[in-house]
Amino acid sequence: MSEQVYQQVELTGSSTTGATDAFRNAITRASKNIPNLHWLRVIETRENIEPGMENSWQVRIKVGFRTDDPTALEIGE
Repeated sequence: MSEQVYQQVELTGSSTTGATDAFRNAITRASKNIPNLHWLRVIETRENIEPGMENSWQVRIKVGFRTDDPTALEIGE
């Protein structure tokens, strides 16, 4: 088995149509900006239910990705 190095980053996806769409929005964006996605973990799911406000959902996740050099990749470039 080869030795691999992983980095992880925390993301929050949001949607006004549901938690599933919030989750998908986070993964879709991450897959465009982060190479070698390997795993994810859902940390928290929230829904805004304030009277008079449009409902909105947020899903907070951690995603892990493989990298050969953990200092070589800077997120957000």
